[in-house]
Amino acid sequence: MIARLRRAYRGMRLGTRLALGLGALALVVFAVVGTALTTYMRDYLSAQLDTQLAQAQIAQSKSIADYGTLSGKKYYSWFYAVYDVSDGTPRLRRPEDPADLPKDVDDFTALASAQTTAHQELLRTEHLRGAGTYRLRACEVEPGVVLVSAAPMEDIEDTVGQLITIQVVTFALALLALVVFGRRMLRRGLKPLSDMASTAHGIASHDLTESAARLPLRADGRDGGPEVDELRTAFNTMLEHIDDSLAVRAEAEQRLRRFVADASHELRTPLMSVRGYADLFQYAAANAPEERDRHLARLRAEAARMGILLDDLLLLARLDAAEVEAPLRLEDADLAELVRQAADAFRAGRPDHPLTVTTGPQAIEVRLDPQRVRQVLDNLLANAAVHTPPGTPVSVDVAVASGTALVRIADAGPGIPPEDQERVFDRFYRVDKARSRDRGGSGLGLAVAHSLVRAHGGRIELNSEPGSTVFTVRLPVAGTGCAAAPGPETTAV
Repeated sequence: MIARLRRAYRGMRLGTRLALGLGALALVVFAVVGTALTTYMRDYLSAQLDTQLAQAQIAQSKSIADYGTLSGKKYYSWFYAVYDVSDGTPRLRRPEDPADLPKDVDDFTALASAQTTAHQELLRTEHLRGAGTYRLRACEVEPGVVLVSAAPMEDIEDTVGQLITIQVVTFALALLALVVFGRRMLRRGLKPLSDMASTAHGIASHDLTESAARLPLRADGRDGGPEVDELRTAFNTMLEHIDDSLAVRAEAEQRLRRFVADASHELRTPLMSVRGYADLFQYAAANAPEERDRHLARLRAEAARMGILLDDLLLLARLDAAEVEAPLRLEDADLAELVRQAADAFRAGRPDHPLTVTTGPQAIEVRLDPQRVRQVLDNLLANAAVHTPPGTPVSVDVAVASGTALVRIADAGPGIPPEDQERVFDRFYRVDKARSRDRGGSGLGLAVAHSLVRAHGGRIELNSEPGSTVFTVRLPVAGTGCAAAPGPETTAV
């Protein structure tokens, strides 16, 4: 039975359980208050009755002293007994009215005997046979004479009984009202929690497998007090984090699909070329040595193209897993010297683009991987050359500011459209979708440069408008002693 009640209690809603708990607490409070009030009222009425007995006996003592018996005004349903105790044994005097004595006077005699021994007024509550419960008081009215008076306690018991009845009815109604209205108030106060639970159920039923899934539900409302507001804020913040995570996941899935499609497309072209030249070599090159050499050269060129593409993909994968692998070989190197080397290579390979290099006479020591930073510089310079018309000037500036080494590569080309500037560092992304790999590259150059700079603890910034495109590479310097030269050294072609 107890186990069944426990299961039923656990199955109740929180508002009902709280209301029942408040009801039980109120019941205990009502019981304590009612008991204290009833006890106080009974003691108060008993004290009043004792005072009335004492006053009545004082008034009746004169009659006993004057006439030897009790006469005069008497209280209804009271009993009176006068005892002679001069020899130590109580002897009952004949009453003026036989109705003054109860049927059984043993309790009166015992109290008179006890008063003789105690020599002071005595009070007792006794149940008189055939009469009910009475309050007895014994006092010495004159030497050797004891008066025992008894007042009925029926009125006190009736008053206390009525008080208990009123308390029970009142407390029961108050308890019922507390449970009913308290449950309503609690349910109203807990409604924000129910709304949040409904929101959680709605989210649980929402399909989160969609690539662009977003959580359309939020916990609204302003009721419930500061605690519920705090919980609601935390709940909505959690939903925002989930939304952000879903957005990141969706974006990652889109990028992965786009990456797989672009990589497949980029690898398919050289593979088809290799396959075509292999077929030509098989059927035609055996009878024409000069054709054989030409086809072999094309096969090597296409294989080299695939090798470069795969190297870039492998490097990006290793950079993405930098916590597992360490693709960088860091050492202290002069960034200015690396810029000058990259500039010399650019002048040799791109004579149609005039290049201006601005560096300081002092070395700029940076903790970096020289080969990878040189790859970054080569990619950025090649990007400037590929995406600008012949004759477009290109400039490279090197400086140190606030503990950061800055390399600015600028060109005076047509610029990059604003809608493309946020995606130029994405893998396989090309601003000009019509460019072939021979003309525009695979779309991995800027992605590789961006990942390598981030692996060095730096970043690349882009600022482009018609007539000017500037890529700024920021790298932390190796120490505080490195500073830009006070007077720049400029070389121009």
